[in-house]
Amino acid sequence: MPEGLGKLLNTIKIVQSRLNPELQIEGILMTMYDGRLRLSNQVVSEVRKHFDEMVFSTIIHRNTRLSEAPSVGKPVILYDAESKGTVNYLNLAKEILQKNGMTNMSNAERIID
Repeated sequence: MPEGLGKLLNTIKIVQSRLNPELQIEGILMTMYDGRLRLSNQVVSEVRKHFDEMVFSTIIHRNTRLSEAPSVGKPVILYDAESKGTVNYLNLAKEILQKNGMTNMSNAERIID
């Protein structure tokens, strides 16, 4: 398991035991993904191997527009609604809604990356 993820899960357990027993993990989101890099692919593979169903299907790709949006004071959907990063986040929103039974949308209706 990647070291940072192990530390995060340990912190969540501490918070659950001491402050908020109701705290639950919605899922694990892979971000800053670059499919050209072997390391990115290895990290995704390792995390999915260890956490399986907890990992969102949606992956947020490394995208310049995502990093530019805050500097102009806009959410990325208003800054560049068609950027790969924006589409990734829209897919994540749909996935979370589906996961929680808040929509009857089929997987075919997902926005394609």
